[in-house]
Formats: sequence, structure tokens, C-alpha cells
Amino acid sequence: MNIRVAESAGFCFGVNRAVNMVYSLINENKKVCTFGPIIHNMEMVHELEEKGCYSVSNLNDVPEDSTLVIRSHGVPFEITEDIKKSGILCADATCPFVRKIHNIVNNESIDGRTILVAGNRNHPEVKGIISHCKGELFTFNNEEELQEIANNFLIEKNRPISVVAQTTFDTKEWKKCLKTVKKVYTNAKIFDTICNATAVRQNEAQQIAAKSDLMIVIGDRHSSNTRKLFDICKRKCNNTFLIETAKELDLSALKAAKSIGVTAGASTPSRIIKEVLDKMSEEIKSSVTNENEESFEALLEESLKNLNTNERVKGVVVSIDPTAVYVDVGRKQTGFIPADEISNDPTVLPQDAVKIGDELDLLIMKTNDQEGTIMLSKRRVDAQKGWEELEEKTETKEVLTGKVAAAVKGGVSVIYNNVRIFVPASQAAVSKNTNLEELVGKEVKFRLIEVSQRGRRKQAVGSIRSVLMDEINKKRDEFWQSVEVGKEYTGIVRSIENYGAFVDLGGVSGMIHISELSWQRIKHPSEVVKVGDEVKVYIKNINEETHKISLGYKDPNSNPWEILKRDFPVNTVAKVKIVGLTDFGAFANIIPGVDGLIHISQIANKRIEKPSDVLKVGDEVEAKITVIDLEKKRVSLSIRALLPQEEPPKDEEVKVAEFSDDTSENTPAVVTEKALTDKAVEKAPVKETPVEVATEKTSQETSDADSETPADEETTAE
Repeated sequence: MNIRVAESAGFCFGVNRAVNMVYSLINENKKVCTFGPIIHNMEMVHELEEKGCYSVSNLNDVPEDSTLVIRSHGVPFEITEDIKKSGILCADATCPFVRKIHNIVNNESIDGRTILVAGNRNHPEVKGIISHCKGELFTFNNEEELQEIANNFLIEKNRPISVVAQTTFDTKEWKKCLKTVKKVYTNAKIFDTICNATAVRQNEAQQIAAKSDLMIVIGDRHSSNTRKLFDICKRKCNNTFLIETAKELDLSALKAAKSIGVTAGASTPSRIIKEVLDKMSEEIKSSVTNENEESFEALLEESLKNLNTNERVKGVVVSIDPTAVYVDVGRKQTGFIPADEISNDPTVLPQDAVKIGDELDLLIMKTNDQEGTIMLSKRRVDAQKGWEELEEKTETKEVLTGKVAAAVKGGVSVIYNNVRIFVPASQAAVSKNTNLEELVGKEVKFRLIEVSQRGRRKQAVGSIRSVLMDEINKKRDEFWQSVEVGKEYTGIVRSIENYGAFVDLGGVSGMIHISELSWQRIKHPSEVVKVGDEVKVYIKNINEETHKISLGYKDPNSNPWEILKRDFPVNTVAKVKIVGLTDFGAFANIIPGVDGLIHISQIANKRIEKPSDVLKVGDEVEAKITVIDLEKKRVSLSIRALLPQEEPPKDEEVKVAEFSDDTSENTPAVVTEKALTDKAVEKAPVKETPVEVATEKTSQETSDADSETPADEETTAE
């Protein structure tokens, strides 16, 4: 007879967490009640009732001074809000994987997307999911129901779709539904939210059922995941039974079977699984002959190995080599510890971990009487010793220090006190974009979140992020106590957007607007800084209400106007480049960031119709700086001042112009002086006489297009 027991049978992470939370409160002598049955297993519910923990369905029924535990399925959003308002003491045991779905549904519906949920609408978990939706939502149990929704509602509306699944949804049915989703909705976002433990449990049950002529599924009939396991096994093994306790075993079917498979739902306690297996042992042993009894015992023992503790021994180190440590365990066999069973840290060498003469606590892994050897493990005993300490530190939230051993699927593993702690990717760093490989080999501070056990398997989950956030919050508090406008800081560029760069000032972020990154106009902040750059900034502005900080970054020493003032004072002759032409003049670049205006009257030493008659964009010419207005950021230039003055013809009116370098003015103001009369010309001596010309001020002087006349410009008339 062959018996196979699924390794994944029994409590999942979320259920184990919820049950442990209840027991922990009971052990603290606190009054405890649960909102609905803590799990879908009445045996466990009755066991908790015997300890004084009852379930309630209404908040008004919560006894005074009791702690209300929210079960792993979660509760509707409205219930959590009512709990907060009522002031009831609450311990939230909602499975993290379920809470993740709540967040997805909430965010996606706020973005205007229609939500599709694969699951039973009447299941407590799905009810909670539905309550977090802010818009349109549909549920479906199979491919047919999904197609019906598509035909009747969503195709016509052509709305964007987001799809999630109940954590215990049938993985095979989910794959079929996804084909329909991808075919019908090209704009669908799919979130595979089926719990990984559920997928593993279902796959393992299917494989075992396919090799068995009798399949036993243990669990409560009200449990959704147990019923799904039964359906999955039934497809592969027609002789499949769903039982809640050992009393329901079909003894006749048991005795007739040659190959038996056993699995259990996520809410089935290991105690019940053990009772079923013990009952199977008793019944089968009574029906086999003495000659087969010994072989049956061996088969059953092998099947139960995941539920029993292996033997511990003490050993003394007698020799060490690079691949193993050899020990004397007081038996005829030679004891050896493979290198990978010495420590949970794969980088530790045998000779560094132990020395000859050390007495070690060891776990027997395998005995080979034929070869006369016993394979032992030190790391597993060390790990077992550390679990009690870990459970304590989970409660105290103490900050621990460990070494990151490896980047694994979904996060990193940290070694602490010879125990491997799993840190999910979301808890491994503050930023989601952190490369987890870079953490390997580093000492990190972390805090334990959960220590759970499923059968013989234990798992510790930690958070590096929570410690980092504490440090950031401390720095943030210190920052806000001392921050003030004008204060300088050195920060790190953490992200770049089209409109600016965000800088980490040590727990607090500030933004350098794109206009503050350079004195010259730039198209994107990446032209000046990149992520990871260390920059020196100063506080430009603080919004006390929103705690938003505007940063200044421009270096005053690189201010082009200061450079102009220092290196190009009035009357300096500079080589300039024509960058623009208008009817009233030409704009020329003096230095990067500063352009000046050459008025049409200052382009040549003779009258011209338009600037383009003399100049074109790209020309490089010499010009004299005649006016610098730092306040208005204006510069006037003159080419004419560097040219020999041409004598104007007699009897011609002389035009004197004031100009503005504001491009909004298309026509300069012109003041015309009367020509001298013929008679005056005849009598007056012929010579050049300076004439001061005054123009009447207008309201235009108050605008940005003020006309300006260089102070050193003179107009002569004959």
C-alpha cells in the first residue's frame, strides 16, 4: 500500500496568522471575540469557544472590554469604519494577500475602470473586496458567467477593465477565464491575486489524486478552498471523499485501496489531519497480515514525516574538510554534517563555523546502515532554537540586525541567529525600484512582522522598510524643527519629472522647478541633473500646510547677468551673434543667457528701411554696449557707434528714435525735429552742432515695452 500526504496540507499563512493572533490574546488573559467565525472550520471554532472566544455578527454584540479580531477573510469597508467610530478594541487579522486586493480594487475603480472579480459573490472575502470598489463591479464564478457579463454589459460600454480573483479561486478555471478576458477586452489590466499557497496546494492535490485510487480531502464543507480542492481531486480520482473529521472515514473504501492520497484545506488544523492519519493507521493495520504489518508501518511513518519531529542527538567534532564536518554521535555509524547543513548562511565555511572538539546539538537527517553513515544537520537545530526568541521579538517589535544572504523570489532572505528570515520585496527597501541584488551580503536592520507555522514548517517574515521609515521619520522631525527659507542643504536627486527634479534632503523631499535648474532655458531637467546626483540647494519657499518645499539650485556665480556686469560694462565692444530680426531692430546674443537689442537706428551709419537689408540671423558682428539695465534685464547695443559717421544731406529732417528691446513693440517711437529754414541755412555757418532732443513721456513708459534712449547717444543736425 502506498500513502501520499500533501506537504501543503493544513493552515495557510493567513489562517495561521489569524488563529495565532486569537491564541496570543487568549494567552494574555484578554477577552476576545471574532467578527464571524475566525476560519471556516467548525472544529476550530468550537475549540476557541471552549477557551471563551465567541464569534459575533453585529458590533453591538461585542462584549465590553473585549478585543474584536477581524478574520483572515477581511470584512466590508463599512464595518471597519464603524469599528473605528465605535472605539472598539480591534485586532485586524485580514490576510495581507486579501488586503492587497482591497487596495487594487479601490485604486483601479477610482481611476474609472470597471472591476471584474473572479469569485463567489456571497463569500465573506469577496464581500469585502466588493465594498472597496468605488465604481462599477461584476463578479463571475466561471468562464460562462464571464462571457455573459461581456455580452450583456461591458462590450457596449467599451470601458477600461481591471480583473482580480478571490485568493482561493480555482487556478484551472482562472486560466480559462483569462483567455476570454484577453480575447474580449484588449484594454484589460489583469491582477493575478490567487494566493500562491492556494496554487501550490491545488497543483499538489491534482498530482497526488492522479496517482491514487482513493483520495481523502480533509476540511470543513463550508470552506471555499476545501470544496475547490475536492472538485480538483474529483476530476483526477473518481473515488474522492471530503471529510471533516476522522469519524467520517469510509473504512471499506480505505481497506480496498492500494494507493491513498491525502490533502487538506487551508483552514484545516494539523491536529485534525493527524487524527485522520492515525485512524487510517489503526484501520489498515487491523486488516493486514503480520508479515505486511512492518512494511505498512514504514510506509505510514514515511507519509507522516512532515508531521513528526526528527530525532536529536549530540555530537563531538572529530574532523573538518571543505565539504563536511565529521562528528562522533556515540553510535557505530559515522556522523557527518554536509557543508550546506552547517549554517543558514551559505557563505560560511565549515572551518569558520566549528572547530575540532566542539559539542554540537544535531538533527538526524538520514541513516544509511549499508554505508554505516548518519547525515546530520546543525543549521536546523540552530534554527529551531531561535524560533522561541523570534516569537518574543515579534511581539516586542525589537529592531534586529542580520545579514542579507540572498535575493530570492519575491524578496530577500536575512540570516538572524541562524534563522532565515524572509523579507518581501515590498518590505526590503523604501523605494520600489531598489535592486534587491545590491542588498546581498550587507548587514541590515529589520523588525519581525510574523512568525508562523504550518505543520512542521515554520516561516518568519521581517521588514527592513519599517526600520528605515522610522529613521526617515526621525530625520524628518529634526528637519522640520530647524528648516528655514534660505538655509542650504546637500541632497540626492531621487526622481525627475518634466517640470522639475525631486531631491531627498534626508527624510524630506523638495522640488527644484525646471526654471530653477539653469539660467538658460532648458527643455528637460535631465539636461542638468540625473537621478543619484548629489546637489547643493537652498530653501526657496515652504508651504507650512502641505509641507511642500521649493528649492533653489542656480549658482549665483554662473548668473549670466552678473557675468555681463563684471566682464562687459557699458562702452565695451563685444563680438555678438544675430539671433533674431524685427522691423525695429535686431537681437544679438552677447553671452549665453543674455541677448541685447540693436535698434534699427544703430545698425548702420546711414538710413536703412529694415534690419534685414544689412543683417541676417547667424551673422557675427562687433557692437558697442551702450546701455545695461540689470533691473529690467535689458541691454542696448550699437554697431553704428563703431562706424565712421556719414554726413546727412542738407535740408533733410533728422529723425531721433527711442527704442525698446521688448519684442511686443513693433514700431519704435519717432520724434522729428523741424528742418532749418532755407533762410537760416543761408545765414548760418555750415558746421555740425549737437542738438539735444527731448521726447514727451507717454503712458507706454509704464509698460515692459518702455522706449529707451542710450544715455551716450547724440543726434546731430546740420
